[in-house]
Amino acid sequence: MSVLAILEQRAGEWNRMSFETLAAAQQLAGELGVPAGAAVLGGAVQALAAELAGKRLERVYAVEHELLADYTPDGYVLALRQLLDRVKPTLVLFPHTYQVRDFLPKLAASLSRAAVCDAVAHRVEGGQPVLVRQLFQGRLNADVRFSGDGPHFASLQAGAYRADRVVEGSARVEIFTPRMEAKAIRTRPGKPFREAQRAVDLGAAESIVAVGRGIGDARNIELIRRLADILGAELAASRPVCDAGWLPMERQVGSSGQTVAPKMYMAVGISGAIQHLVGMKGARTIVAINKDPNAPIFEAAGYGIVGDLFQVLPELIEAIRKSQ
Repeated sequence: MSVLAILEQRAGEWNRMSFETLAAAQQLAGELGVPAGAAVLGGAVQALAAELAGKRLERVYAVEHELLADYTPDGYVLALRQLLDRVKPTLVLFPHTYQVRDFLPKLAASLSRAAVCDAVAHRVEGGQPVLVRQLFQGRLNADVRFSGDGPHFASLQAGAYRADRVVEGSARVEIFTPRMEAKAIRTRPGKPFREAQRAVDLGAAESIVAVGRGIGDARNIELIRRLADILGAELAASRPVCDAGWLPMERQVGSSGQTVAPKMYMAVGISGAIQHLVGMKGARTIVAINKDPNAPIFEAAGYGIVGDLFQVLPELIEAIRKSQ
């Protein structure tokens, strides 16, 4: 039995979720008492593999081929099937990215296996992993167990595991060159899609200040922006604020917006509906400011201030300015 993490890169740069997946693989392998490995695919990935050689892993696989230089589902599935046949892992973990969502169903179906997508947690029972998935926009948690022979597949939700918990160590790097021909690749990749030139990636932010309907009016957003600026944080919002047009949709956090996992998430005037909590529960530290002491956001927060945000924020901004 073994655990293998498939990490994602593009043009030699790691996807930010890759090391979250690596941390999960190390943790799960440790709890199961089995070895963990990692693999990265591309046209030339030896430098990335060398970076992984400094982590606590049994083996790192650099899966290289010129036909993997640009992502295609056919190429990735063909390469991964050969890698899995060689390594024979029991559990294969992926980050739940757009790319993985594209090829993982194809990979699993080609091997007559199921894939557990968007898992948020795990535990070990009877020497076997149990994965947790959220249903109905986070209202219900479902336990999922694997049956039959491996390999078993699972993708992990952004922020479910912390990248800073990857354990350092040493690992041997193995170059793996799959057998591939151009005629097997039925698609031709185009330019990467970008929703907007001004789109912000909240998922990469280390600090976020988010505002909810408690702000009352679009004119009051400037107060929240001042707080975000003095903290060096990105400005975000709950869905009602974006639906009202007070902030662009690209700044929405929640089940229908972005999923984030910053070091600090400050929720201002946000009650804490489950749809919003799903998008920010992976934050390391959560600070809530709300005048309702019974607001659900306080159940998720590590620090809370009960009070009128229009009284609290000016004093908080002044205190931060003085401390700086």
